[in-house]
Amino acid sequence: MRIQDLHLWNLTAGQAVNLQKQLSRRVKLTPLKKKPRLIAGLDCAFSDDKKKIIAAAVVLEVPDFRLVETAEAILDVQFPYVPGLLSFREAPACLEAMRKLRTIPDVVLVDGQGIAHPRRLGLASHLGLFLSLPTIGCAKSRLIGEYGDLPRQKGAFVSLLDKNEQIGFVVRTRRNVKPLFVSPGHKITHREAVEVVLSCCTRYRLPEPTRLAHQLVSRFKKQL
Repeated sequence: MRIQDLHLWNLTAGQAVNLQKQLSRRVKLTPLKKKPRLIAGLDCAFSDDKKKIIAAAVVLEVPDFRLVETAEAILDVQFPYVPGLLSFREAPACLEAMRKLRTIPDVVLVDGQGIAHPRRLGLASHLGLFLSLPTIGCAKSRLIGEYGDLPRQKGAFVSLLDKNEQIGFVVRTRRNVKPLFVSPGHKITHREAVEVVLSCCTRYRLPEPTRLAHQLVSRFKKQL
């Protein structure tokens, strides 16, 4: 699939922060144009020595979660670890995996943050701008924000707020299991992001697209 060339990656941390501020103004939280049929999951991991990053993309057809296509990429890590700038470490490999796909998904679920980020540009938002596709951040842990009591049953969700600004939802995808932190990345609304994630959850904590992408990444990591 074709991917926009938004910027170079050989940046300093200060340049990356400034770029995040600029790019965040281009993120759009707009309704989906159609009901998603093809949903991609995107996940990545680092090699044990932290010198390489592995990314995997999995495309499923809903509602039966038929596997349509997979792709993967392994790249050298080029950007240092800096809190809040993880997308500059992870996005190049994620984009390389997406570039190999022949199928263009309707929505991309990303294991990471969307706008639930100090500068409103987590990995899912950053990737969404490159892909020009609806993206959703579906993170296993909270980066920023506060939330209230969350009921323990599957399907419950409460707002994730940063200084009274809605930056996502905390979503229970399985009863009595730790929640996920769901935020829109690009070209999708808050509510739609939650609806898509819950529609992709079966009997596991993670939605099927990112769960399968994680399995694929783990398999390739063992081969390094």
